[in-house]
Amino acid sequence: MESQEEGTIENGEEECQTQNGGSEEEQEEGDEWADEGMVVDGDIGVDWIGFISGGTEEEEVLTVWRPGEPVTPQHVLLLNRYTREYLCSPEDNIYNINFSRFKIRDLASGAVILDIKKHVPTEIQDVIDLDTSRFIRYHFSPVFLTLREIGATLEFTVGSKALNRFRLIERHFFRNLLLKTFDFEIGFCIPHSRNTCEHIYCLPDLDPETVEEMIYNPFETRSDSFYFVNNKLIMHHKAEYSFAPQGESDISSRE
Repeated sequence: MESQEEGTIENGEEECQTQNGGSEEEQEEGDEWADEGMVVDGDIGVDWIGFISGGTEEEEVLTVWRPGEPVTPQHVLLLNRYTREYLCSPEDNIYNINFSRFKIRDLASGAVILDIKKHVPTEIQDVIDLDTSRFIRYHFSPVFLTLREIGATLEFTVGSKALNRFRLIERHFFRNLLLKTFDFEIGFCIPHSRNTCEHIYCLPDLDPETVEEMIYNPFETRSDSFYFVNNKLIMHHKAEYSFAPQGESDISSRE
């Protein structure tokens, strides 16, 4: 199935309505997911920002990018492996994009799998946090690999510069196998705005052998998230995933 984007972006202070969201019943179902062992490394209550947390990957992976070369959407769509280097620096986020919430829900049941919020000031500050790391580890239950569609809600603020053609490209790999590419056009965001969008992920239909390998080899499933404005790369985040039952992976480890 092709990746889709739910058309639910809101520029400004008015809250955006998203599909099937927000009920007490949904939250209770989400608590059941939490009991199954979904953990995110790092101090998520305070330090979480977007898809990022502290850490540095140790295993060598391939990149064909060379320092000084422009990084385009076409370039990252042709990458055949998870990257070794970050393809841009924190200083490239000249738009002061600051992620304040990330929620994942199962579209079939409405269950909330993950909902992380970061406290942000009422006033939008035009300051870039250059000390923030860009790597996170996710711990999901093996049940996650049986889902077919999930909705990922992203809330973020924008500084004093407008965003034109804001775009997210995600590349997900298991070892050297490309699982799927997701390409979302977020669009235009006005300066000093708070925004909410939900992306619909149609998860790949994997063969049983690959699913088993992913479960029993935690953190060998990885993703690169590339954020572009006007086709210029401004942010690059990385993530690793464990689908092992709780207790079979090091849920407290932090690189």
